[in-house]
Amino acid sequence: MATHIIGGALPTMPWQDKPADCVGPLWRDDRNPIIGWNPTPKMARVFNSAVVPWGEGFIGVFRADHRDGKPLLHVGRSQNALDWEFENEEIHFVDEPGADYQPNYAYDPRVVKIEDTYYVTWCTDFGGPALGLASTTDFVTFVRMENICTPYNRNGVLFPRKIDGKFVLLTRPSDAGHTAFGDIFISQSPDLVHWGRHRRVMSTGDTWWQALKIGAGAPPIETDEGWLLFYHGVTNTCNGYVYSYGAVLLDLENPDRVLHRTYNYLLTPEKDYETNGFVPNVAFPCSVLVDAPTGRIAIYYGAADTYTAVAYAQVDELIAHIKADSRLVPGDADEFR
Repeated sequence: MATHIIGGALPTMPWQDKPADCVGPLWRDDRNPIIGWNPTPKMARVFNSAVVPWGEGFIGVFRADHRDGKPLLHVGRSQNALDWEFENEEIHFVDEPGADYQPNYAYDPRVVKIEDTYYVTWCTDFGGPALGLASTTDFVTFVRMENICTPYNRNGVLFPRKIDGKFVLLTRPSDAGHTAFGDIFISQSPDLVHWGRHRRVMSTGDTWWQALKIGAGAPPIETDEGWLLFYHGVTNTCNGYVYSYGAVLLDLENPDRVLHRTYNYLLTPEKDYETNGFVPNVAFPCSVLVDAPTGRIAIYYGAADTYTAVAYAQVDELIAHIKADSRLVPGDADEFR
């Protein structure tokens, strides 16, 4: 039975057909990296960023590490989602009463549209690494909302619709350092202020590529077989951390329940732009574009904490691969995880 993405058409999204010699259900764009060093005077490196459709083109919130080393968020625009023009000035938020707000640092954003509003989650400074939340309807004014949780936490990813009338969020609780541990948890909220019904969704895996920590990547894609989520997994080697990514299928109405999960990675650092850079050996997914009628998926990922790259998948092939490769681990299916 064919798998269908639930959503609209996006025929203008980037796409390249699968190469004949490709092994596995993901393949890279041969124009990678699509964003390189120093795209504006302020911005040194752009990676781990979030892209969404906008009008007849595309827009995004991008992590940019500045020349002083500090990461902040910038808006970028594109007609084809490959060639980007960035605002040199970082996003300046206002808080809900209307006062100016500027985070001390901001990195690894995700953007999701829920009803008529775009929500941005990112890692911010709130007595240590924590999750920031903002809303926008025009990508000009960004309204900072209540902090989602106490420190420490990273990788906040909202689902693109309410489930049973609630907003649903994936997170990865962490520590104040570089987080040598981490499982994925889920929380619900009636109003994006009060969060509860916390559950553990996934634990670190029993395969080496995801043995150290895992984290939710792009906002989940709704399909008729479940929520398709790309997630990163990390291993520690004698040469440092290596970030790869896989995928998981979550139950549509109870997304704390794992249906299928890749045992092997889908994409690991292999290309020069993934293995060499400011932080070598990183492939870190943060956003997707989908064309529901054709089942096409474009995955945007940060490469070596230096570049932005794109990979592709066809939903039928990908879901079949996830099912065939699936192996749950302890914690994936326990009540009140």
